[in-house]
Amino acid sequence: MTNRPVRRYALPVLIIIVVLAAAGWMMREKAPVKPGPVAAGTPAAAGSANGNPAGTSAGTTARAPTELSFLPQEIVTAAPVELRQVLLLSGSLRAVDLATVKARVAGEVREILVREGEAVRAGQVVARMDTTEYDAKLAQARGNLNSARAQLDIAAKARDNNAALVDKGFISKNAFDNSASQYAGAKAAVDAAQGAVDLAQKQLNDTLLRAPISGLVSVRNAQPGERVATDYKLLEIVNLQKMELEAAVPASDIARVVVGQRVSLHVEGIPSAFDGKVVRINPAAQAGSRAVPVYVQVANPDAQLRVGMFAEGRLVLNSKPGVLALPHSAVRRDGSGAYVFTIDGGKISRKPVTPGAEGQSGDEPRIEILSGLDFGAQVIRTDMGNFAEGTPVRVAPAASTTAAAPASTPATAPAAAPAAATR
Repeated sequence: MTNRPVRRYALPVLIIIVVLAAAGWMMREKAPVKPGPVAAGTPAAAGSANGNPAGTSAGTTARAPTELSFLPQEIVTAAPVELRQVLLLSGSLRAVDLATVKARVAGEVREILVREGEAVRAGQVVARMDTTEYDAKLAQARGNLNSARAQLDIAAKARDNNAALVDKGFISKNAFDNSASQYAGAKAAVDAAQGAVDLAQKQLNDTLLRAPISGLVSVRNAQPGERVATDYKLLEIVNLQKMELEAAVPASDIARVVVGQRVSLHVEGIPSAFDGKVVRINPAAQAGSRAVPVYVQVANPDAQLRVGMFAEGRLVLNSKPGVLALPHSAVRRDGSGAYVFTIDGGKISRKPVTPGAEGQSGDEPRIEILSGLDFGAQVIRTDMGNFAEGTPVRVAPAASTTAAAPASTPATAPAAAPAAATR
């Protein structure tokens, strides 16, 4: 009996409590939020001072564009340059004058008078062979010659005597003819013996080896005491006064290469460039690559260049002065064509351009601009994506470039927006 009244009123009381709680929550959501304290000098403070709601301005709310900062090396000024169409060449250097000293006769090497790196003159004795064998051969040939001459004297006297006898009728004409034939045979024997002497003398002379050209000894392949065969390579001599580069040119470009064209050579390990010129063009293409060898000659009076050095050459095919040309990174392309970003009045401007021929200005590849840009325009050369037209731009002074950031790091971080003015 006592629990029935409690159970009867418990459910209505619970419903009333839930309804009151929901009503209080809804009234709390509709209550205005009181603004907190606003710092002086901020846009919110300025708006409150003018009677406007906090965080708004008197007019339409507009966000100021972010200012971009560039380093001087990220900007290029359009100026007239000489645009050259260049064909790149590469290969190893070799000496124009190169000679090999070979053994002209077989025998033992008695002495070699020079070593690698030593300078020699044309005609200088550089090696000697053992002459014992060739001295004996020469003596034998001379003995044979003396014997043949003695036989010739006997045959000459017999012929002369028979000639006198045949005139007087003491001997027949046939006997005289026999003596005349013996004289001719003896004379031929003398000529043969003289040839043998000359050959033996030449072999003896060939034991003394001389430098065929002036230059430096690059290779020495034998030592005293070695026995070598005929045509064995003893020494190599190079003349470094004139060097030559053999480079393969593709068949598609060979028609534009002619003898006499200038070539600028850059050799690995040497900072300065060398001027060369095309001196020969091979009439046949290489079997594997179908490229045509071209020979570039360069003077080397100071002997800075060495045989075997790797060189890269730039052959100027065509030169065009006074051209407006920009680096490749400054010219961008999309579906509408080519364009560049310039700085006009401190703001970024996009300008469509018409590109032309490609080439080099100095050592930098560039592309010619036929229309759409004037000389003196400041062009953004660093490709950092698309820019919004009208974005303010600030170019850092050259003096502060090193202090602000390294030259290799582009200053792409936007500058802080100026603070709103307070009244």
